[in-house]
Amino acid sequence: MQTAIHHFHIPVMGLAFTIDSPIKVARFGITSAVSIIEDNLVETMRKYYYQQYDEPYSPITPDEEDYRAKRITDYLNLLSRIVKNQFEKLKSSAFEAGSEIVKYFDMLPEDSNLKAIYREMMRSMSEREKHTLEHFLKEEMKPGAIEVNIMTKLDKNNYSKSGELIEDGSDALTALKGYAESELKDSAVIFSAGMNPRLFNYLEKFEAFDPKGWGQFDKKIIIKVSDFRSALIQGKYLAKKGIWVSEFRVESGLNCGGHAFATEGLLMGPILDEFKNRREELINSLFEIYNPAMEALGKPTYERPHPIKFTVQGGIGTHQEDVFLREYYNIDSTGWGTPFLLCPEATTVDEATLTRLTEAGEKDVVLSTNSPLGVRFNYLKGTSSDLEKRERIKRGFPGSPCTEKYLVSNTEFTNEPICTASRRYQKMKIEQLQTLDLPKEQLQDQLDEVLSKECLCIGLSNSVTHQYKIPFVKKLESVTICPGPNIAYFSKLTTLQEMTDHIYDRADLLENTERPHMFVKELRLYVNYIREQVDKTYSPDNKTLRSYTNFCENLLAGISYYLDLPLASKQCFSDNLTVEHLESAKTEVQNIQDHIHKLSSANQEA
Repeated sequence: MQTAIHHFHIPVMGLAFTIDSPIKVARFGITSAVSIIEDNLVETMRKYYYQQYDEPYSPITPDEEDYRAKRITDYLNLLSRIVKNQFEKLKSSAFEAGSEIVKYFDMLPEDSNLKAIYREMMRSMSEREKHTLEHFLKEEMKPGAIEVNIMTKLDKNNYSKSGELIEDGSDALTALKGYAESELKDSAVIFSAGMNPRLFNYLEKFEAFDPKGWGQFDKKIIIKVSDFRSALIQGKYLAKKGIWVSEFRVESGLNCGGHAFATEGLLMGPILDEFKNRREELINSLFEIYNPAMEALGKPTYERPHPIKFTVQGGIGTHQEDVFLREYYNIDSTGWGTPFLLCPEATTVDEATLTRLTEAGEKDVVLSTNSPLGVRFNYLKGTSSDLEKRERIKRGFPGSPCTEKYLVSNTEFTNEPICTASRRYQKMKIEQLQTLDLPKEQLQDQLDEVLSKECLCIGLSNSVTHQYKIPFVKKLESVTICPGPNIAYFSKLTTLQEMTDHIYDRADLLENTERPHMFVKELRLYVNYIREQVDKTYSPDNKTLRSYTNFCENLLAGISYYLDLPLASKQCFSDNLTVEHLESAKTEVQNIQDHIHKLSSANQEA
């Protein structure tokens, strides 16, 4: 199992924002993730990069059988070729000021063995010794991994032109096939948004995920989870099939970009503490299932478990937070997403949206209901998509044209699933709500939720339309972006060198910025979330009230955990994680509990 060059990775962001990040950062040893579910975007990028690198481009059209998987496979192979060529060119460059090989080593973390040898080489007086060290360094260099992300909920069935269901032809399955059949090595597929049995079962069809030896996988499995229980359930499900999970990627439920899957009030600190304390238990319990499954399949078994990495992401913003997570919780790598949206050398964000990101404050990023999936969605207000949506509503024509159909899921008014952001759905839903004789406030809340829905397929893809001057969908050019709340504290466009310097404490991009510790920020988000849930639930039943009570109890347990952390670990916190913040949150949660208790009492009296 190879050791990563860097302590951090760049998670998937939106559809387009990291669609070509490997071409930008992989040659410097930085791992990044690509979304592969939107094959029309993938095809657009195929054409663009074939032309950029003077390779002949042949369109893969919907007329071809299995065209979605073929597009994805070829794009990933193209990324792989480009990165390999970039990396070989970088390795052959001279160790001189301004060269890419110097940039490679300058960006390494300060505790890197390679960096120590690099410094020794640069100080060396002997040409022979310098040549020997140069040769050693070049042999030890490696590029960052190209990872792909599949959001498991995006798994629409697809049909042939004659209307027949295509076997194994759903969106997520064809994306997985496209990845499995690619030439990528030392790579991984990330499954996010929960367990999809159909998708997980489909893994069995591909030998690409089998080990080549102990800890040796060309293509690894990464599961993004929000808590320990989720990791255990999904890990066991796959282990029974002889499939090993090589990494559990823990993400904050609310302090993240994009879709936000709130836990039941479980906070990041206690969640990571459980992973820390039960790490070996998790690994061994999976291995006890995995080895017999491998034997039953006639595949090689192993004397000890393959390694499993534990990584974390969601709201990390300082070197101190990064170090605390890795050292106190034994985390192998940290995910830095949102700050990289302001780094054009790493991500693809159009200029107008970049300007909006630099201006964003705490009130500009909202936990919205804008996603057609019905999942809460961290969303930046004031983008071109937001303004366009408001203008359509103002003109009396709410809803979006639905061209891509990746998020079609609603059959409330139709036999065939349609998207809740579409004009068709919103027209019918608004007409229905206006006939229900609801109280004025409740009606407005429901209308607001319907009208908030936005076309993410187009909005999250369109940054490439502006950045590279290439059409994605004609006449639809507005951009949606979904940073985490962390964007409120980053306001400068940065270079890749500056961002890595910030991560490794060689620079401070947050100088003179008042920013709460990531744990305090997440706590605030959860307190606001439960308050909103309680306030906007009309006539809650006892079951709902019990779930709210449990949510509050988990928050109070998390606050107590933070207050009881050992002194040594508290020294890793920033100054902004104070007892006052925690005690204030505790009082707020207790007040919410009192309100829930009054609602419960009213129900009993009724």
